[in-house]
Parts: sequence; structure tokens; C-alpha cells
Amino acid sequence: QVLLVESGGGLVQAGGSLRLSCACSGRDFSTIAMGWFRQAPGKEREFVARISWSRWSDAIKYYADSVKGRFTISRDYAKNTVYLQMSSLKPEDTAVYYCAGDVRSDNSAQYWGQGTQVTVSS
Repeated sequence: QVLLVESGGGLVQAGGSLRLSCACSGRDFSTIAMGWFRQAPGKEREFVARISWSRWSDAIKYYADSVKGRFTISRDYAKNTVYLQMSSLKPEDTAVYYCAGDVRSDNSAQYWGQGTQVTVSS
């Protein structure tokens, strides 16, 4: 059974930081792209960040314009874990954040976590 389990969400003041983690199990995640998406109340789920896979060079990272320069996606192959470091958080970053596996260039994904709530207070 493939599982993606997010953690690290919570309540933070505007300008603060959080690091989300996504622990992956059930298959080999080392050869697929991983990503983060989010869904705010009353809105559709949107792409946040994506990271390609590579064992011999730097992975390629993609970000939504709204988070560029503030969020950083990374992955630890040994731990089968993907991270999203979020800094300079804004109230508009408030959403449920979802980890995704096997993310394609059109931002579709085969695997999804259950989500973790991030709330940024003003």
C-alpha cells in the first residue's frame, strides 16, 4: 500500500516559518517527481512546488509564482521524505497542504497524502 503522510503543519504568525514533511512508503519513490499542492477554503487545489528526481545531479525544482523566493522544496532519498520549507508566510498561504507523488509536468499526480493544515495569522 502506497502511503504519503504529511506532518509539520500548524498555526504561525505572518512572517514566520514552517517546515512540512512528507514520509513516503509502499513503493520506490526515488525515481519519480514529488510535489506539494494546497487548497484554501472555497478554492480549488493549486500547485505549490515540484521536485524532479536525480541521484547524480541537482534535482530540478519548480515553484508557483506566489511562493517563489519564500518556499523551498527538497527531498531526502535515504529517508524517503520530501520537505517544504516555508518562510515569510502570509495569511494568504493559509490552506491544507498536500504531498503528491509521481507528479507530471501538467501537475497531475498519482499519489496523494491526506493533507496538513497550515494557518497563518495576521
